[in-house]
Amino acid sequence: MKIAIINGPNLNLLGKREPEIYGTRTFEEYFEELKTSFPAIELHYYQSNVEGEIINELQQHGYSFDGIILNAGGYTHTSVAIGDTIAAIPAKVIEVHISNIEAREDFRKLSHISAKAVGSIVGLGLSGYKMAIDWFISNK
Repeated sequence: MKIAIINGPNLNLLGKREPEIYGTRTFEEYFEELKTSFPAIELHYYQSNVEGEIINELQQHGYSFDGIILNAGGYTHTSVAIGDTIAAIPAKVIEVHISNIEAREDFRKLSHISAKAVGSIVGLGLSGYKMAIDWFISNK
């Protein structure tokens, strides 16, 4: 099984950025833990602050991977194009957010991804990524 994890803007700052919301671990540290926890799964990780690069990554893996875990960061609330890309690819996508976007500013309550994703995991910290992988394993 092949699963891509794609993170959007500012998620490269995990461990430094607003630790009261996002914690003190980098995603790279957590990704190593995921690879250890799921040795039979081929995990691919990509992060970009650029909307078009995220779209390119979704298109690249959307036809050859079994699933995609997407945390589009701020693009969740603004990018119709990322939502359209999810609708265009056959791979199932799970939307993940580290913070509870429903408990934050009003503009964060709009997601252009949720309706196109197979499901969403929000507000459970980094463990949301593990939960998404577990779902893909259980629903092959």
